[in-house]
Amino acid sequence: MDDGERLAALARRAADEVRSGMTLGLGSGSTAEAVIRELGRRVGDGLTVRGVPSSERTATLARDVGINLIELDEVAASGRPLDLGFDGADEIDPRLNLTKGRGGALVREKLVALSCARWLIVAAEEKLVERLGTRMPLPVEVIAFGWRTTALRLTAQGLEPTLRMVAGGARDGAPFTTDGGNVILDCTTGSPIEDPGDLAAALKATTGVVDHGLFAGMADRALVVDHAGHVRALDR
Repeated sequence: MDDGERLAALARRAADEVRSGMTLGLGSGSTAEAVIRELGRRVGDGLTVRGVPSSERTATLARDVGINLIELDEVAASGRPLDLGFDGADEIDPRLNLTKGRGGALVREKLVALSCARWLIVAAEEKLVERLGTRMPLPVEVIAFGWRTTALRLTAQGLEPTLRMVAGGARDGAPFTTDGGNVILDCTTGSPIEDPGDLAAALKATTGVVDHGLFAGMADRALVVDHAGHVRALDR
């Protein structure tokens, strides 16, 4: 089964978690986009949902497929959480701790995730790891002003930060900027992450850091698709 077919199978299973009347947190990245497209198809068949997008790209796609959008602040004003959120992940450990941020939307993704009554992860089984920090560098979003000084503070914590650059297109070779106007430092940890919670707290306390790609203790369930298109659920 090719990757497109696997994503479609995963999207159908994830969309089965959604009921009419729900307000959803809409994640970012290719896997989340597959779910959004499937939800759009079901909206065309009569499903009624609203969504809070975690990136400008997600917002554009959701509108294109017919999903009505609301602002995250409207959710806060209502006094009720989002019914369900879904997003992808770059790494998933056995406790459903995650690393995210390869797509650059990690801050908005985290804000949306924290507003959900239930937060569901959708991913290919290749994203499963025994310990975080083994598949890819850890993204850390920092303010652009003085980013090199922030990088030095991260280096002092044992990380090896590299400024993310744009590859291809009109901005080829320029620093990648997030929807919030910040830049991302992709940080090699040198070894698997011993304690995601401790590292998350240390990064959050670092001046210049907006947020980081560690999502520890946040996911309630992960739906994981294998190479044959079979989907299994992992619960925290």
